[in-house]
This record gives sequence, C-alpha cells and structure tokens, in this order.
Amino acid sequence: MTSGRQALPGGGHGAAGDGDRVADDADVLRRLRADTAPEHEAVEQALNLLDAGLTPARLTVVLARMHAFWLAAEAGLDAWAAASPAAAAALQWTDRRRTHLFAADLAALGAAPAGPGDAPDLPAVPDTDAALGRLYVLEGSTLGGVFIDRHLATLPQLAGTGTLRAFSPYGGRAGAMWHAYRAATRAHVATGGDADRLVAAAQQTFTALAAWCGAPVLEHTGTAAPGPRGRAARRNEAPVP
Repeated sequence: MTSGRQALPGGGHGAAGDGDRVADDADVLRRLRADTAPEHEAVEQALNLLDAGLTPARLTVVLARMHAFWLAAEAGLDAWAAASPAAAAALQWTDRRRTHLFAADLAALGAAPAGPGDAPDLPAVPDTDAALGRLYVLEGSTLGGVFIDRHLATLPQLAGTGTLRAFSPYGGRAGAMWHAYRAATRAHVATGGDADRLVAAAQQTFTALAAWCGAPVLEHTGTAAPGPRGRAARRNEAPVP
C-alpha cells in the first residue's frame, strides 16, 4: 500500500512493491494483491491516517478499532496454531502477534483497550490456507505501518503521544518478516495448498476490516454491499471519524 497510495493498516501489500519481482500472473502473491484491491482501498480511505490534521482523539479511535479487529483476528489464528503447531512455528506466529501492542499504544494514550465482547465476529481459521489468507492482511499492514509512523512523527499535535509500536512492530526487520511470509505462502501453494481458498480468506478478512472501520464494502463486481459487522459495530454504525 505504498505505491502511489496511502500507507495504512491493511497496506503495504504487493508482489512488486516489496522488492520481489514476479513474472507469473498466476503467482499467489500477485493474485492476493489484485483480488483484494477494492477492500484495500476502502480501508485506506476509512482510516486516513496520513491526514495532516489527525488529532490525538481521532488516533485513539482508530487504534481502538484496530485493537478490536486484531483481537478477533488473532483469536482465530491462535486456534489454528493450537491445531497446527508445526505450520504456526514455521510462520513464526508468536512473533507476529500484535494485539498486545495495540493495547499498549491505547494505554499510552490514556484509553482502555477493547474486550472480546467489543470485537467483530470473524470466521474461524480451519486450516493453513485460511491462516495464510488472514495473515496477508495483518502482515502486509506492517509495511504500510512504517510510513504511518514516519508521518505521525511529523505532526506537532501528536508530539505528546510518545512512540507507538503497533503500526510497525518489527522495526528494521519488517522487510525480512514480510519476505518470510511470502516465501511460506508460495511454498505452501507449491506443495498442495489451495490458492483459491487462500485468496478467498484474504478477501474475507479485508472485507471484514473495511466493514469494521465503517467503510462501504465492495463486492468484487464493484457494487456496494453491506459487510460483516461485529457486536460493537452493530451498536455503533458510525464510521471511524
């Protein structure tokens, strides 16, 4: 989400945007980028974290939304990891968890993190195809997060917020962690994984994230449609301000 567009959570994805040259249009990373583009754009526009007028209050609202989404998304991945420990270890799943970082950032801003009852309802993660699809959304956001952190550091109105960690959790290892995800995803498909199910899981995750952020959710025909909502979202239908 760094190539000619804003770099926001859910951003940073792309087979070409991360230094990896792909020749095959059937490559799963290229498919992931192309087939999630509408939802990707919807998330960027809803969050708008590169707004020069971003206030501490609005940043707190965005972080609360992201924390609640990651809480639900990682719960599904934790269940997958418990059932598939070897696959989870190969993907370094424990190192990729970020819910606690969003919670710490909220605490630094004086806000309480969400509990499970305030998180969206997301599908289960039954296998590694579904896990890799969900992780495409979560992990790609760490690349865009590097740009977010740089932008936030330039805003005088956020000077008192301190250093946030959730947007770019890996520091100088962001590229290496994304490369490891790419390699694992391609290897999984090459050894019998279902690319169609993997891409569908990524689309589903992006659709849920866009809906949770209050964006109009696009069908892949390009028409607007209602997206999945969580318990808290049903209580508060307003988009992220």
